[in-house]
Amino acid sequence: MKEQLKTAALTILVAVSLVQSYLLIYRLPGTGQVVVSSAGYVRTDEMGEQLNVEDTLYPDRMIIHMGEDKHTIFYPNSAFYKLIYARIQARDFAGFQLQPTSGEDWEKIATDNPGIELSFGTGLPVPLLQKTMRLAADPTFETADINRIWIYTGSGEEKPRAFFFGSNGQDVYEAKQLDLTVQDVLQHVAFGEEWTPYTPLKNHTLYVPSKPIVLAEAVLETDAFTSDQMQRNLFADPAVTRNIHEQDGSEIYTDSKRSLQIEDEGRWMTYTDPAAVPAIRADATESVLSAVDFINQHGGWNGTYRAELTAGSGEDYNADLSVRFRQYYGSLPIFGSGTVRYGYMDLVLQQGTVSFYERSLLETPQEGEQGPQYTLSGGQDLIDRIVKVEEVHGLKVTDLYPAYTPRMNGDTLRLVPGWVAVLSDGTNATFN
Repeated sequence: MKEQLKTAALTILVAVSLVQSYLLIYRLPGTGQVVVSSAGYVRTDEMGEQLNVEDTLYPDRMIIHMGEDKHTIFYPNSAFYKLIYARIQARDFAGFQLQPTSGEDWEKIATDNPGIELSFGTGLPVPLLQKTMRLAADPTFETADINRIWIYTGSGEEKPRAFFFGSNGQDVYEAKQLDLTVQDVLQHVAFGEEWTPYTPLKNHTLYVPSKPIVLAEAVLETDAFTSDQMQRNLFADPAVTRNIHEQDGSEIYTDSKRSLQIEDEGRWMTYTDPAAVPAIRADATESVLSAVDFINQHGGWNGTYRAELTAGSGEDYNADLSVRFRQYYGSLPIFGSGTVRYGYMDLVLQQGTVSFYERSLLETPQEGEQGPQYTLSGGQDLIDRIVKVEEVHGLKVTDLYPAYTPRMNGDTLRLVPGWVAVLSDGTNATFN
């Protein structure tokens, strides 16, 4: 009997010891759950939402061609955009065949044929597109980067055609097998008939609204993540970090390996991890997946974002890859200026490992108050403005879209609508 009691008591003591060890390892008083990742980082405060990678993969606009040289544009999160894209995502595309872009008269197709053109900005690798669209595995197609998808129906044709344009500007892939019907395409195109008409410029590479667009400013009250929160999220042991005050008012926290810089009066952070990584070719799909996972573990998301890819340059070309997550408010992207950095997260990855991470520390609600309305120029007035921008900068305008510019007024963030012109060197010019 005594032996049984001893055994029971010993079992209870062992169980209590295990529970205490678990609590010491995985929970610190007052900081919530702590999870140590394989990279040695710590996830603590639930500062923002978690996103799946497909939540960041969607077209930056949808150009609707209605025939007879009539066109309009739907932007993300608008009702027709969401409806049409959801239907396209539910369709199957297969049987891809490669051909040169010169194989078709695309300007004539855009002028004469009803169709839907999806723009993916700088482009996405096919494996990433496959996470948001039903694209069959195909060795001819799987290594491509795609920046446009164009689905149209020609006069007298029994089924629509679907083309996937390579970001290199040279290749286009036709999906010979798709389960969209001509009626599907015509129904989608019909949604654009009562929308703002757009005029094509420069061989249908640029579209401007035929009349002014009225957009309201958004006014958002802000809070901010603290440096303590970011330290707990980014350092394996925040207790060993040192604080360095800079003359410009910024603060740097370092554990002698990684560094965290807080600047702009606590509204912006830059994190670097200069761990040596072999300089091998970066994989874009792996980089985006790793970037989304990293943000999920180290701060989370405080809004709607869209992934944009840019390759490294110089000696490190293809050895690292930059991923930018552009923030959206409603249907429009946010373009931070030199005075107010807000509206994006930038990450640089080497072999799937994040070596650089910067973001705003501002917390804002999903929806703010409506401010004053702005009338954005259209028609010939906008065309004249484009010409003036080209003359001033000595560069061609290659893209144009409405966007918000952030401005701070105390603790209030104002998102002011205007036009963003993308120049041929990749820089932007903003005007309203």
